[in-house]
Amino acid sequence: MAGKLSIVATPIGNLGDITYRAIQTLTECDVVLAEDTRTTVKLLAHYQIPHKELVSFFEGNEERKINFAITLLDEGKHVVLVSESGTPLISDPGYKLVREAVNRGITVESVPGPTALISALTVSGLPTNAFLFLGFLPKKEAHVKRLFLITRDTLRDIEQLKTVIFYESPFRLLKTLNLVEQVFGEANIVVARELTKIHEEVRKGKVSEIIAHFEKVKPRGELVGLISV
Repeated sequence: MAGKLSIVATPIGNLGDITYRAIQTLTECDVVLAEDTRTTVKLLAHYQIPHKELVSFFEGNEERKINFAITLLDEGKHVVLVSESGTPLISDPGYKLVREAVNRGITVESVPGPTALISALTVSGLPTNAFLFLGFLPKKEAHVKRLFLITRDTLRDIEQLKTVIFYESPFRLLKTLNLVEQVFGEANIVVARELTKIHEEVRKGKVSEIIAHFEKVKPRGELVGLISV
């Protein structure tokens, strides 16, 4: 009998945000595929979950580890996939494994929980009924600008689509905000930083105001950007 693959969300910062079902699933499983094994070891220890077989599973080795994971599942193992934080597969590796498991008729279940983009959206004050998520933006400025131009045209074509969400590095944030201003004009912007952590900050305003702020205060931590035009 084939095993089961559980996609388990973990906290994005505040360790109190884990669900009871996530703890139960991590306790019962046989193997944990972890994007960052060091983070996962600390997570299991914090919740006093018994030691598990941990297998490194990240973007650089995903292709090589899929067959290994499928073999475990074919042997009847209960395998859990976790990312470094938040919900696996959302701008993180894993969809190729899920696709292979689904194609083989292996049970795949979601154990839902925190994800940064939804947390940011819910506190942004921007329209929430329909949104476009761009994931992590490209590293090259020209590619970001091209993506923003396509996104701007998409927003014009789809009336109910009002909000765009993206992940960005603090080191590139100012360049990205300047591109937002070039492409979208004086858009409403929200930058959510270090969500659920001690230094959480949600800064809202016109793009020029947000640029002026981060020119004075160096951006730090994990960032979610939101645009509304």
